[in-house]
Amino acid sequence: MATALIVLAAGQGTRMNSDLPKVLHPLGAAPLVAHALRTGAMLDPEAVVVVTGHGAEAVERAVRDWAPEARCALQAEQKGTGHAVAQALPLLEGFEGRVIVLYGDTPFIRPETLEDMLAAPADVVVLGFEAEDPGRYGRLIEGPEGLARIVEWKDATEAERAVTLCNSGVIAAEADLLRRLVGALGCDNAAGEYYLTDIVGLARAEGARAAVVRCPEAETLGINTRAELARAEALFQARARAAALEDGVTLTAPETVFFALDTVIGRDAVIGPNVVFGPGVTIESGAEIAAFCHLTGCHVSRGATVGPFARLRPGAELAEDVHVGNFVEIKNALLDEGVKVGHLTYLGDAQVGARTNIGAGTVTCNYDGVMKHRTEIGADAFIGSDTMLVAPVRVGDGALTASGSVITEEVPAGAVALARARQVVKAGLAPKLFAMLRAEKARRQAARDRGDA
Repeated sequence: MATALIVLAAGQGTRMNSDLPKVLHPLGAAPLVAHALRTGAMLDPEAVVVVTGHGAEAVERAVRDWAPEARCALQAEQKGTGHAVAQALPLLEGFEGRVIVLYGDTPFIRPETLEDMLAAPADVVVLGFEAEDPGRYGRLIEGPEGLARIVEWKDATEAERAVTLCNSGVIAAEADLLRRLVGALGCDNAAGEYYLTDIVGLARAEGARAAVVRCPEAETLGINTRAELARAEALFQARARAAALEDGVTLTAPETVFFALDTVIGRDAVIGPNVVFGPGVTIESGAEIAAFCHLTGCHVSRGATVGPFARLRPGAELAEDVHVGNFVEIKNALLDEGVKVGHLTYLGDAQVGARTNIGAGTVTCNYDGVMKHRTEIGADAFIGSDTMLVAPVRVGDGALTASGSVITEEVPAGAVALARARQVVKAGLAPKLFAMLRAEKARRQAARDRGDA
């Protein structure tokens, strides 16, 4: 059966005490809403609609980054979850199949759980959990024929509040039924809002069947405060580390490695202590990332070694057996097979040919204050230490630049480029120069002591 996804992401999240919309707060180096989108995408949905509200433009930009196929519906006034779903349904006009409603601030729902909901033999399926401390959660009231109704805490009786089966908010229903039920929602309740949960009672009233699919409470964790976000980050990282170890990745100090939502690491890769992965990182099998490295938006191929203390920024592409050493930064640069960049170097907007050696202190001077320019270095070249490559510039195959050179013009293949001033030596001048400088220093100090400087 075809599936569509509605993600509710309109709330401001006042308890976060932030100008940033709640669903844009980062978890695993990705906005909260990305977690719901990623989980939903594993169902291969025919359509995805995200309901935005507070900070709608910023939320839409994040949605485009993580789910370009998704469309957004604006909930200009927040009048409850039922009202939010009503804003999304016009974008699903003509869709026939099951609709799942997820929440942008609930990041840990598993795709397997959603599959269980889709497979449940009922017209409306609600995801529930047994709460250790039910608190103010809505209660799921079951009867002989399945789920009878959902009662919000503020509207519940004392007997209903004693129930520990709680509502996660996640609902699945057939599209036409959902349209009909949402259209029939009222707001006669303590909050004056349109509750999506009321569709259960409406469905039962017209003879439809409702059911509960249960999941662990931890899976339904919602984020409402900074403290909850911090706890969620710890939980996310613990799960990501465990998954990496299970997949055959060596983590020498697992508790110090931080993953992003989309980090991909192949088996037999080795990750040292205090490594941080930002979004968009792929590490192939057998690569090694040494201690204290920070990687974002990059690809590291089999057999490559990085670090310690290296930074790979977006667009860094390391081919097989590349070595990037300590205090090296790579940005938007392709390093072909066997390139060595040992230490203290910046390569930005560059391409480096196979087996080339980049000496310590090399810098590609890629920015002129307005535009970025590209540096091309051929295969089997040798770039001497402290070479400044002023882009746009090209160094040919097998060429060599002398240490301390400032390269501003093309270096042909096989050539040697020396671009530095000739050294001048003045014998015996150093003591005289130091004496002159010390005398000047003493004169200035005396002036300060007199107060006339």
